[in-house]
Amino acid sequence: MTIIIEPDFGTPAVESATDITVTIDDREVTVPAGTSVIRAAKQAGIDIPKLCATDNLAAFGSCRMCLVEVEGAKGTPASCTTPCADGMVVRTDTEQVRELRRGVMELYLSDHPQDCPGCARGNCEMQALAVTIGMAEVRYGREGRNHLAEQADSSNPYFAYDPTACIVCSRCVRACGEVQGTFALTVSGRGFDSRITPGGTDFVGSECVSCGACVQACPTDSLTEKSLIDLGVPSRTVITTCAYCGVGCSFKAEVTGEGDGTRVVRMLPWKDGGANAGHSCVKGRFAYGYAAHADRQLRPMIRESIDEEWVPCSWDEAIARVAQGFRAIQEAHGVGSIGGISSSRCTNEEVFVVQKMVRAAFGNNNVDTCARVCHSPTGYGLNQTFGTSAGTQDFASVEAADVMLLIGANPTDAHPVFASRMKKRLRAGAQIIVADPRRIDLVRSPHIEAAYHLPVHPGTNVAFVNAMAHVIVTEGLHDTAFLQERCEDVDSYLEFIAQPEHSPEATESETGIPADQLRAAARLYAGAPNGAIYYGLGVTEHSQGSTMVMGMANLAMITGNIGRVGVGVNPLRGQNNVQGSCDMGSFPHELPGYRHVSRPEVREIFEARWGVPIQPTPGLRIPNMFDSAIGGSFRGLYVQGEDIAQSDPNTQHVEAALRAMDLVVVQDLFLNETARFAHVFLPGTSFLEKDGTFTNAERRLNRVRPVMPSLVGREEWEVVCDIATAMGYPMAYDSPAQIMDEIAATTPTFAGVSFARLDDEGSMQWPVTDAAPHGTPTMHIGQFVRGKGKLVTTVYVPTTEQANRRFPLILTTGRILSQYNVGAQTRRTPNSTWHPEDILEVHPADAQVRGIETGDVVELSSRVGTTSLTALVSDRMPPGVVYTTFHHPVTGANVVTTENSDWATNCPEYKVTAVQVTVATEATRAAYESEPEASDASAASEARESERVGAAT
Repeated sequence: MTIIIEPDFGTPAVESATDITVTIDDREVTVPAGTSVIRAAKQAGIDIPKLCATDNLAAFGSCRMCLVEVEGAKGTPASCTTPCADGMVVRTDTEQVRELRRGVMELYLSDHPQDCPGCARGNCEMQALAVTIGMAEVRYGREGRNHLAEQADSSNPYFAYDPTACIVCSRCVRACGEVQGTFALTVSGRGFDSRITPGGTDFVGSECVSCGACVQACPTDSLTEKSLIDLGVPSRTVITTCAYCGVGCSFKAEVTGEGDGTRVVRMLPWKDGGANAGHSCVKGRFAYGYAAHADRQLRPMIRESIDEEWVPCSWDEAIARVAQGFRAIQEAHGVGSIGGISSSRCTNEEVFVVQKMVRAAFGNNNVDTCARVCHSPTGYGLNQTFGTSAGTQDFASVEAADVMLLIGANPTDAHPVFASRMKKRLRAGAQIIVADPRRIDLVRSPHIEAAYHLPVHPGTNVAFVNAMAHVIVTEGLHDTAFLQERCEDVDSYLEFIAQPEHSPEATESETGIPADQLRAAARLYAGAPNGAIYYGLGVTEHSQGSTMVMGMANLAMITGNIGRVGVGVNPLRGQNNVQGSCDMGSFPHELPGYRHVSRPEVREIFEARWGVPIQPTPGLRIPNMFDSAIGGSFRGLYVQGEDIAQSDPNTQHVEAALRAMDLVVVQDLFLNETARFAHVFLPGTSFLEKDGTFTNAERRLNRVRPVMPSLVGREEWEVVCDIATAMGYPMAYDSPAQIMDEIAATTPTFAGVSFARLDDEGSMQWPVTDAAPHGTPTMHIGQFVRGKGKLVTTVYVPTTEQANRRFPLILTTGRILSQYNVGAQTRRTPNSTWHPEDILEVHPADAQVRGIETGDVVELSSRVGTTSLTALVSDRMPPGVVYTTFHHPVTGANVVTTENSDWATNCPEYKVTAVQVTVATEATRAAYESEPEASDASAASEARESERVGAAT
């Protein structure tokens, strides 16, 4: 495959009910009214030279390269800022126009390096354009005043800024504002002194979020990826999908070399990406280097005891060890004594074969996934109320929202590409209500200010959502017609929610939200033509996570905000394929497509295809596996791409469970924290080596295509099939495409999905059926999947995890932009430039009484454990609440989180932990400051483990 160059139409497309016809260089073209001349020309196959214009930014008209002549008009207007008129006649290549362009280009070249490295690399649009218009020399020399002595800024680890090549076209500034919405760049000075600046400092010290929009927009070599400088011009392009968050951005992987010598030169966001539409964030754009990191394990390894050193072995030896070990455990302890955990970072096809291996080869339903500890309440709550376990809209729907209710999510850090879409809509006039204990960026940032920030106290979400609904119902703001036509259990719910104990005044002492603020926010949401709810782990990771999801569904139904564009209930999924891992049947009670294992008609579909009986009773969830391991009945575990020893709550309990097992098998890229307790390590493949599909938070299936061959010699789905076969159940496929064919044949919502169709159409949102052959961007139009929407009485039950005299503060956790999940990938990239350690945010009032100052090492203790962090005194949290991230194993934030969990799904209550914070002792501080960042499974981890066990004892 060669380099894919996407066409640039110069200005964005416009929508209009009226079409007009213009003639450009004797070619007639019909376009929507309001279309620019430059875009119409491109649609007619005519390229007009340009430098400041690009089709993802509003027309600017500064470079004067796109001049044209319009019959009957004076002068030579810029084609990017000139709209077409019906009957207009345009000439783009007259002698006058050519001469004007050559004169303008001559001025640019007079202040451009003669030895420009970008020109040599073919990375400079201006150099190519100079050749096109026939201007390569400067008649009046280059000795005059210029900018060629200015110093480059190489502070950013991923790209460099060379002001000598800058033409101040402002494309970077506009991209930072219009596309990203950060407004970190500006033009300082005037005239000849005009320069691009990141807020008067260098790039790494500025507000720049390193999304790459400015680099992609730059038409010269002024902003350039360092990888392009180091590796040179790429030779081919592969379209694939990012493997970080649940937005699911599409990328052009530009690479050089073939086979094992393949090197990724750069990742460019794909303009046709359904989820990202040509935008990106620092992780997807730049943080792919972990795939070639020195810590990557490329050979299988085995050992008899976790106290022994690893011994490299062949694939055949490793698979035989796994199969023999699991069979021996089952012979000694029963068929239910082993199980598996699938990964939300792997493809749908890889996840599907894992659950198939467990059900067909292991002979039980002991399969679970990391969604258990993040979004399992989403699946339960939305299935109960709407009839399907997924979000209701596509991401583009936000562009029609009038009011956004954002609950327990921080999109600018966790889902930054979607956050940019939100910010764009807010700048266009929409309003946002932020319900979060922390003052996130969407409360107030450049050109953005929330209508209301409701600082809901951790653990009281259900009281809050009930109070919102109470106001709407008791003030008559609910949509009676919608409720009568499309919902059931209406009267009982309305009677329940109207009770006085749900009023904002009655719940204020619990939620911490002033009653007048909550009432005003409820009125704003209910009165919006289109009100959309977006939420994250701050909703689901609670003891009442499932109840809260149903409460939000109630809120959408009583206001009629469901079943059309611009509304809905939309979970912002954390990992790249957490939606897909759930879709594929990774829960112990559900087969693919969210169909309960107790349903004989569903089991028959798989039994007929797989040739073995499927157990009709649910298997063990992850917490049950741990408890059963400590109890002695669960003895063997296969873990696919999850670091449960770092990501799951109450680390000591998880480690005790892993130690109790006879055989732990870990398949991953790195020797992570879980691998410290493993007996077999199977090397995995990075997203750059995978062939398959990911499903993002909007139910969009995107192709993941291999950029390079597997560095470990086998695909992950092949390894799983080999294990199943070695255990006596033959499993084999010719390709991942064949696995998807089996998924489509057995799962109605995927009936129309195939690799061929995805390759042809780009992406599709399930359900893809005969009724919706191209997918379903918006769910529940006309009626709900379950028929009528079910209103559920959501009784508020306070969490048992309460602050007390010993643990007077409440800890809640979240993510930061530069790092991802447990950090296994991003910590092995220069992203650590921005976040080298986890920080504990403490309110000034809480810090003062404890003698804590910013930079102090503090001890964070709960009833289950203690860890150490560096403190940051900040008023982003309310008094009584502290906050940290969980990206670094040295911190081990989950040492202190408890086993409290959601009543319906066992999703851990990460967001509410009673803690105490104290200044660390000299000994603890010295140990913390001297401890290296863990290369996973390092001696430092072992030392921490000994300390924790000692502390517990």
